[in-house]
Amino acid sequence: MKILVTGIAGFIGSHLAERLHKMNHEVIGLDNFSSYYDVSLKRENARVLNGMGIHIMECDLRNEHLEMKLPTDIDFIFHCAAQPGIASTSSFEDYLSNNIIATHNLADFARQFLKLKFFVNIGTSSIYGSDVFCDEEQMAKPISNYGVTKLAAEQIIMSHSRLGKFPACSLRLYSVYGSRERPDKMFSQLIDCAINGKSFPLFDGSQAHKRSFTHIKDIIDGIVSIIGKEAVCDGQVINLGTDKEYTTQQGINTVEKLMNTKIELNQKPARSGDQLRTKAVIDKAQRLLEYRPSVGLEEGVQEQIAWVLSKNAQTLKALSIPT
Repeated sequence: MKILVTGIAGFIGSHLAERLHKMNHEVIGLDNFSSYYDVSLKRENARVLNGMGIHIMECDLRNEHLEMKLPTDIDFIFHCAAQPGIASTSSFEDYLSNNIIATHNLADFARQFLKLKFFVNIGTSSIYGSDVFCDEEQMAKPISNYGVTKLAAEQIIMSHSRLGKFPACSLRLYSVYGSRERPDKMFSQLIDCAINGKSFPLFDGSQAHKRSFTHIKDIIDGIVSIIGKEAVCDGQVINLGTDKEYTTQQGINTVEKLMNTKIELNQKPARSGDQLRTKAVIDKAQRLLEYRPSVGLEEGVQEQIAWVLSKNAQTLKALSIPT
């Protein structure tokens, strides 16, 4: 099949594109290479994907003339592109344009895809609110601009399914981590602190926050399992994550144990929009997708540590610095 992945140079998009390519699909992607974090990291992801033969277009869904950029013979869309996180540096306009306007434009254009079999929206557990331990029927109560705008984006796509414009579903992901994780995410920061002797910024009260930390492999397993199950997934919202629950402190302890070091904590004021708990209830994913996450926390964090150390060694070698 010919598959479009938006946000292809990002953390989840790049892993998804790589897996789809290995499944022998024709993958094309687009990314606007946003400066939300170091663009060179996304350029490197794109370089690797290009090396596999995956075609990537630099395109901004917010304001580009999509009919001049994208082919219309697409079979499947995985919409990963978004303004992520709850960073204070992101304005409401950033979330509005990247999450709502961009999704509206893509959905409007996708209606022209005569071959389109399915549209998968990549959503987030942030849609639910501050204390999340529920199935997909729970009323959404987002507490951040990110959650509010991702809910709106999800509903744009689901409205097209309800109106019969194209079949679609939305996947709400839980606390994804692993190789290529964004540098502002928790495990990326912890590993960097352990390697470079930095202090880790810990927001007041967050040590007790609980998360369903889910490794990228398990998330990608769930996403690609939609293929072939379009009929049962059309119109569905589905949680994807592990049903295991860990505190932030357990995450810190895991990195310290695996890297045999103690990380200094730098206490910061509580962060607005931070969720207290997100535990994935995945009964629907297990039923519809036969979804079975299997990567434990230590195994997953070890994979991410190994990837970071490998990238650091490659950088030193390129600079001709002995390791």
